[in-house]
Amino acid sequence: MLDRKQFFRIAGAGAASLAIRPFALAAPDPSKFYFAIIADTHIIDKFYVGPEGSPEDTESIFKTTERLTAARDLINSLQPRMEKVFLVGDYFHNYPSADIDFYFTNETRVDQAKALTDGFHMPFHPGFGNHDYDIKRVSRENSHELFRRKFGLQPYYSVEHRGWKFIHLNNFLGNTWTPGHARFDASVGSLGEEQLNWFEAELQQAKPSFVFIHYPLTIVAPAEVKDYGVHTLIKKHRNTIQRVVSGHWHRWFEFGRSFGPQHLVMGATRYDPNAYLIVEADAKTVSHDLLNLNLVDWNTHFSQPYRAA
Repeated sequence: MLDRKQFFRIAGAGAASLAIRPFALAAPDPSKFYFAIIADTHIIDKFYVGPEGSPEDTESIFKTTERLTAARDLINSLQPRMEKVFLVGDYFHNYPSADIDFYFTNETRVDQAKALTDGFHMPFHPGFGNHDYDIKRVSRENSHELFRRKFGLQPYYSVEHRGWKFIHLNNFLGNTWTPGHARFDASVGSLGEEQLNWFEAELQQAKPSFVFIHYPLTIVAPAEVKDYGVHTLIKKHRNTIQRVVSGHWHRWFEFGRSFGPQHLVMGATRYDPNAYLIVEADAKTVSHDLLNLNLVDWNTHFSQPYRAA
């Protein structure tokens, strides 16, 4: 039998438990969802032959697998759970052979990249980077065939999720990336008229959109057909596009609304396993928040690790 003091102690603990429980067990906001973005994974294999252009680049290329693995494991561990992961190009690092059959008779960096990203617990959606091509030795058609057969991907595509659109553009399909063309200049990105038309049709659906394009917009041709180009389309649809995210420079840069919608350039997991973006999207308010943006060390490779609240 409980004495008076024991009764009130137990009753008080129960009341405290009931007072806390609604907060501890509160259901997540159904209007919100979460996804992650990474860039420039640059996976290599046993066929890799270096060195790279600098000691830092050479050192980093041999750590791409462990750094992507660390980023993947962190993203997998987060709560609320990430529902998608997007890669903004340079999935693997260059081509060990110009013969497409080589990739089906040998285990290469293409297979190793896929095996690593198959370890994500949520759907993974990569796009093309410049190192996913080798236009001097490998035709774009063969690169596209390799991506189709190995990853089930087209050169550019979109993903719809929770009423939002996620658009992977490919800035290596226009004349600046066509060898022999008068405008050939691989340091400049371009999309080509067919892709621009497709992109415009995607944006005309007026769904809140994230746009992923490997080259930062400052080095993508503003116009390709008279005044028609990716800059024009992005600015025209600034109210539809939530954010444009690029990679390539391997460092963190912020362009604000210089191109219409917000434009950010990401660091690379090649250099830092903490180079990722954790995004909270709100379907009700049609807005988003980059939850780890305050951890970025701008104009460097680096960011601090993210820890969910």
